[in-house]
Amino acid sequence: MALAIVRDPEIMHGTPVFRGTRVPVQTLFDYLEGGETLEDFLKGFPTVPRALALEVLGYPCGSPL
Repeated sequence: MALAIVRDPEIMHGTPVFRGTRVPVQTLFDYLEGGETLEDFLKGFPTVPRALALEVLGYPCGSPL
């Protein structure tokens, strides 16, 4: 998971974000806790690759989900 998440004081004041984006990882969890699906999140944040989102959720890379 360390490769999927970046914490850099120069990006979003150090908020953990998906690598290569400015999308906070917490946003994914907020979507899911609010009843949205992974697909909803990916549609709303097209800069986040599916593989990174799945990695953060604990699924192995290449998962068919």
